[in-house]
Amino acid sequence: MSTLIKGARPYGEEAVDLLLDGGVIAAVGTDLPADGAQVVDGSGLVALPGLVDLHTHLREPGREDAETVETGSRAAALGGFTAVHAMANTDPVADTAGVVEQVWRLGQQAGLVDVVPVGAVTVGLRGERLAELGAMADSAARVRVFSDDGHCVADPALMRRALEYVKALDGVVAQHAEEPRLTVGAQMNEGDRSARLGLTGWPAAAEEAVIARDVLLAGHVGARLHVCHVSTAGSVEILRWAKSRGVQVTAEVTPHHLLLTDECAETYDPVFKVNPPLRTDADVQALRAGLADGTIDAVATDHAPHAVEDKESEWAAARPGMLGLEQALAIVVQTMVEPGLLDWRGVADRMSVRPAAIGRLDGHGRPLAVGEPANLLLLDPTHRATVDPAALASRSRNSPYAGRELPGRVVATFLRGVPTVLDGKATK
Repeated sequence: MSTLIKGARPYGEEAVDLLLDGGVIAAVGTDLPADGAQVVDGSGLVALPGLVDLHTHLREPGREDAETVETGSRAAALGGFTAVHAMANTDPVADTAGVVEQVWRLGQQAGLVDVVPVGAVTVGLRGERLAELGAMADSAARVRVFSDDGHCVADPALMRRALEYVKALDGVVAQHAEEPRLTVGAQMNEGDRSARLGLTGWPAAAEEAVIARDVLLAGHVGARLHVCHVSTAGSVEILRWAKSRGVQVTAEVTPHHLLLTDECAETYDPVFKVNPPLRTDADVQALRAGLADGTIDAVATDHAPHAVEDKESEWAAARPGMLGLEQALAIVVQTMVEPGLLDWRGVADRMSVRPAAIGRLDGHGRPLAVGEPANLLLLDPTHRATVDPAALASRSRNSPYAGRELPGRVVATFLRGVPTVLDGKATK
């Protein structure tokens, strides 16, 4: 069935009608005839390309009590995403063609977003020897992003070999930048606050040292490097320097690092425990500036659902991680659009266009133009609502935004012209 979106504003600009038919945008204009199409009222709504997340934890296989591919896909669609990259730290680890194909097929069965598996860099995420990179790249899942996220590829010789190997696959190594010897027992950002709270600190230098090393390695090899969840002002400066030297490096920032600071740890509420930790207000401002000027390429959620017993405990015992898919766009509206740091085209660039290019995804991050795949969302930018974790689609409830009033509501999401969300509700 075709769909006619009446009077939406692509990129927040002039209102037009969009006809979706045959999986593509078939026509763009004013007063387009319905001709039997399903009509969606887009008046006052901003149309954007479907969002692409480079960093999602779907937990399946192995921890279906925290999330499944289906529940995570539903959360993603409700957040305006049409594609998500499923990280490799499952159980079993996604370090073989068999496991990445399993995740990919589960995504196809759910049919809400394109689930794109990320392959592990090393066997079992142990950092000892390379995983089956070529087999995963050649599998039905066509893996192009490889990451040991949750663990740093700490051995520089192994990281160099990974960059060389993945370069030949037209892929990218996505590094969790954390020098493990500097973060033993770390619980939060290192500083005066961690000392006062009696929590072992996670120094900014632990992230920055690995990024500095890896941009030098990537430049030497001539390979693509992606840096996961950048969190410090110093990291932004290193990335800016590397890009000025022509290094093929890209980076992402999470919504929570754009909004929250280490002041949240004052409550000892483990919902605010995350890796890398929430940093200072100065870091937050540097991250926003880096995203605005393009030094940071993308917003990625690092959606990390956890079962109740893994999160609702004393701080030191709690697992790090936060939910992010359903509120990501709202956080970007609050931290970047409302202050004037990004316009709607900038949001599309950082949350769709560049992530799709980094992940080598066909059909996503494309312009809202005739003949392009009909992967898009409709957003009501005037809507404001208070976050209720119990109302989220995720199987877990560890949202750091509980009780916060946030702007914007995804009214509809379309995957190849098929609505996966309508009137703010998932269609499956």
